[in-house]
Amino acid sequence: MASVVLLAGGTGGAKLARGLLDELGPELVVIANTGDDVEIYGAHVSPDPDLITFWLADQIDERGWGLAEDTFHAMDQLRALGEQIWFNLGDRDLAIGLHRAQRLAAGGRLTHSIEDLRRAFGVPARVLVPTDAPLRTWIRSGGNWHAFQEFMIRVKGPLEDVEYRAERPPEPTAEALEAISEASAIIVGPSNPVLSIDPILAVLGDAIREAAAPVVAVSPLVRGAVLKGPTADCLTWAGQTLDSDGIADHYGDLLSGLVADERTDLVPTLETDVELGDAESRRRVAREVLEFASALAHAA
Repeated sequence: MASVVLLAGGTGGAKLARGLLDELGPELVVIANTGDDVEIYGAHVSPDPDLITFWLADQIDERGWGLAEDTFHAMDQLRALGEQIWFNLGDRDLAIGLHRAQRLAAGGRLTHSIEDLRRAFGVPARVLVPTDAPLRTWIRSGGNWHAFQEFMIRVKGPLEDVEYRAERPPEPTAEALEAISEASAIIVGPSNPVLSIDPILAVLGDAIREAAAPVVAVSPLVRGAVLKGPTADCLTWAGQTLDSDGIADHYGDLLSGLVADERTDLVPTLETDVELGDAESRRRVAREVLEFASALAHAA
């Protein structure tokens, strides 16, 4: 069945996923970044697939991460026992990570553990991962390399370099490859291009380039600014400008078009307000992106 594939990570990608769900229902397939994954407290935490699932289930907390109304008794108890808690997990979030770690330790696939969560929350759209193999984003700051979560939460220093590390070349999942090959459109979410999208492209970039579907990116920049996270530092590190030219040039020949509030001459552009601050704007942007992708497909 033809579907629409969204590549996503972080809050921007999750918000667009929620708007696309209103437009597409079960025809939506999200391929979520796993470069941010971390093993901690005996749990395997997949922040981006989980964040996207919580958004799709309307269970995201007002903090912008974690589950609504979750408690933190486990973290409080660990602190009382003398543990240095730097990665905060709600109790239900911790349970999800423990379940995932058990599944993986028993030889299960990351894809299936993400599917467990989707089903538990009754999300009609599919949430996939690019690879079942460990693929981690590492960032150098102050001359030292740090895993992604440690850099973001503990170091918070200048970004000097980025690497995507795996013990062996990661194999794409069959589910992700099938979704891409059958897609009527592939959308690159308004996520950090370097930290959220590039790890996905490191695995699936060739398959996406070979796909028949148009590939449309949604800019993470709103009125020329980054609303959250280190996107500006990442684009600077990648040698790109903080504008539509920089976004389009970063993705290069992957793109059929760009949706942004600023035009670029590098690729066909749909100029529109891309801020995703409420449900109405999320659905509007989703609808405009789908219409733009359809127009590109018919023009090809």
